[in-house]
Order: sequence, then C-alpha cells, then structure tokens
Amino acid sequence: MTELPPSLNLGPVTVYFGEKSGKYPDGNQVMVRGRDATVAFDTPPVAHRMAATLAEADLVILGHVHEDHMAGLPLLPRVPVQVHQADLAAARSWAGLSRHYGYPDSVLAEMRPRIEREFHYAPRPDAQGYAEGTVWELGGVRVRALHLPGHTAGHCVLLVEPQGIAFIGDIDLSSFGPYYGDASSSLADFRRSLARLAALPASAWITSHHKGVVTERARFEELLAAYAARLDERAADLLRLLEAGPQTLAALAARHLVYPPEHQAEWVDAVERRTIAQHLDDLLAEGRVRAEGDGDFVRYCLA
Repeated sequence: MTELPPSLNLGPVTVYFGEKSGKYPDGNQVMVRGRDATVAFDTPPVAHRMAATLAEADLVILGHVHEDHMAGLPLLPRVPVQVHQADLAAARSWAGLSRHYGYPDSVLAEMRPRIEREFHYAPRPDAQGYAEGTVWELGGVRVRALHLPGHTAGHCVLLVEPQGIAFIGDIDLSSFGPYYGDASSSLADFRRSLARLAALPASAWITSHHKGVVTERARFEELLAAYAARLDERAADLLRLLEAGPQTLAALAARHLVYPPEHQAEWVDAVERRTIAQHLDDLLAEGRVRAEGDGDFVRYCLA
C-alpha cells in the first residue's frame, strides 16, 4: 500500500502536503469532507501519491487553472470539475490554456509536451463554470467561492464555512512574491485582491505552495504584508534599472526583474516582459517614467 503524504486535519478539512510544503512543481492537496459529499480543491502532483484517497472526491473545485493544479485530474475522469468562469476556457482545451498563458507560439510548442509528461496535463472539456459567491453544500459544511483575481483572471479563494478555513491558492505568501506574468494575470487586480484577502474573517489559511497552513492571524498578516510589499519592491527595482539610462522592454526583461538570472525555463522571457510592462504602465501613469519612440523601439527612462 502506498504511504500517504504528510497531512494535517483542520476539522472537516485535510491538507496533504506535497514535496517541500508543496513548492512548485508540487502543491498541497486539500480535501473537504461533509456528511453528504467530499470535495477536492485542485489536484496538484502530490495527488498521484494518494490516488485512493483522492478517489473519495465527489467533485473537484479548481481555485484557478495552471498546469500544476490540474495534474491529478486524469485520476478522476468521471468526477465533475468546476472552475471560475474566467478560467473555464483554460481548463477545457489546450487552445484556451494557450490564450490563458499568452506566451509566444514557439514557447507553447516546447511547453506542451513537457507539461503533459511532468504534470499529466489533459484538458477537461466537461468542466463547468462557477461565479463569485457560489456555495456548495456538503452536509454540515459548505464551501463559498470568493473571486480574488490577479494571479489569473479567475483565481478564487475557497472558504470553508462555518469554520472560516480559507484555501488561498496561489496567493502563496512566499518570499518570491505575487506572480502576475501571464496574459490572464493582472497587477492591478492582484493589489485589490490582496486588500480584500487581508479583511477576510478567517481562522486558518491554506496555500497551494510553500507556507502550507497558517493558523494565527498575526502570523498571516505578517506574511501577507511582506508578500504584498514585493509589488512595490519590484517597482523600485525597475526604477533603479532605469537609472542607467533609457532602455527598451526587451532590455529590461533580459535583466530579470522577477526570476533570478540563473533561472531557465521556456516562459521566463514572456513572463518578465508581461510583468515589467504592467509596472511600466503604472509608473507612466504616476509620471515617474516616460516613454521615447514608438513601436518596438520604445525606450523607457526616468521622468
């Protein structure tokens, strides 16, 4: 019999921890059990170490769509899958997921076989959409969807009530900070979502990656503040890069605002460009940066 991964029980909620507290490429598997139904939140790679337990699920609720959150879905081909309507197309087809990422075709062509191999990626054309405020009654326990976009357009917090246990997904409280580098991501939405999350009346917070479970509000607030501060730190880093003089978006992306220089992956350049472009838009609107030229020859400099 396969040994289950380490776990933690929080009343009706069990968290099964992936490798290194669910550090990407793994994640933390959450199961919620009521009298009448059992629900799985996402299905990260660790799901393949607990297939029999995962098979207890009557429903999978995806907090958002990325390859690492769909890894266990092939284990549950007949179990219904629901995802926020803004991420629904990304769950249903490769074409939808490609638009969701927004990477160049050459990057997507390299990426697809890798995620099929490493994450068991397969689309779920049967997936159904849910909306802000959707409630699932499990019998003595309910799950409520709270739409907190930014990481993706459909990223949601799944709140287990009445216990107040919040699965906050890829608002992962890591030192890396927020990720908003895909076509479906939004820096502005992420800022608003972090403010909403801070005010959420919860008693425990579960992340998909890194921190795992936080059960003290003071600690949660400390981690969330440091996580949110990375947004302003990146803007400050970008301004420092521009102190050397005017630079194009391509030149700035090559300096790596998000990833360490040694990090190598197909999507890195696209993510750097998307992230930096959003910060430049903010800085332009604030009058702290100005643009010179046009088209591919726009150069950004301090105002």
